Formats: sequence, C-alpha cells, structure tokens
Amino acid sequence: MAEVQTSVQSGELSQRFIEFVMMHAQNAALFLGQIPNPKTGEGEVNLELAKMFIDQLAMIQEKTRGNLTSEESTVLRNALSNLQMAYVEVARRTSGVATPAPGPKPEQQSASTEKNTGVEPKASEPISTAPSSEAESKKKFTKSYGS
Repeated sequence: MAEVQTSVQSGELSQRFIEFVMMHAQNAALFLGQIPNPKTGEGEVNLELAKMFIDQLAMIQEKTRGNLTSEESTVLRNALSNLQMAYVEVARRTSGVATPAPGPKPEQQSASTEKNTGVEPKASEPISTAPSSEAESKKKFTKSYGS
C-alpha cells in the first residue's frame, strides 16, 4: 500500500516539475516576443527578463543533474535549448550583433570559468574571490588530522 502512495506522489511531483519548467519556458518565450502579451495582444521583447528565466532553467538543470526522471530531463533540456536558440535569434534581430545564448552549456561551463581572466562574470556564473587555481583553492580548505 505504501508503494502505491509513493509512486502516485512521485508521479504528481514529476508532473508538477514539468509544469514548473513549462511555466518558466512560457515566461521566457513571452519576453522573447514569441507569445503575445495577454494585455496588449502584441509580442514584446525584453531580453533581460528572458535571459533571467533562461538562466534560472539552466541553474535548475545544473542543480537537479542526476535526480530527474528521463522525461523530466528531456523536457528541461529541450525547453532550455529551444529558448537559448530563440534568445540568440531575437538578440541578433534587435541589436544586429551576435549575442551568446544565456547560461553556458554544462560542457562549456568548466572551460568558460577556467578562461575567466578578469572579465566581469556573467549572471549565470558564480562570483568568486577564491584563487583562480583549483589546486590553491583545495589547499586552502583542506584540513589535516594527525601528524
């Protein structure tokens, strides 16, 4: 009996998570001008707010890595990649200049943080005052027990 309740709760949580992701994706699409504003009936572009919602989805993807069902992971990955591509297209149209997609892809994240050479960090990157070398950082916080 407890197993049935657990699986029902798990299914409900999975559905809520997907709804949460889709709500964020809709908000980003609204600010990318892909969905008309309900009040005006026209598409409006606000790249700053669109980037905020896309960065939040990227953060959720990073923080939930390994803890999602395959369906949840697929929905999140697809929504995020579609929004990132749409962001780039809208940014190019509005400014005429190539703009990188918000939120670095996981495989790019380690490379982009290693190359950070005094350039202001992006909104999706953590601000750190720690030494640039990972080895120095680990030395600073290791504790030795014994002699």
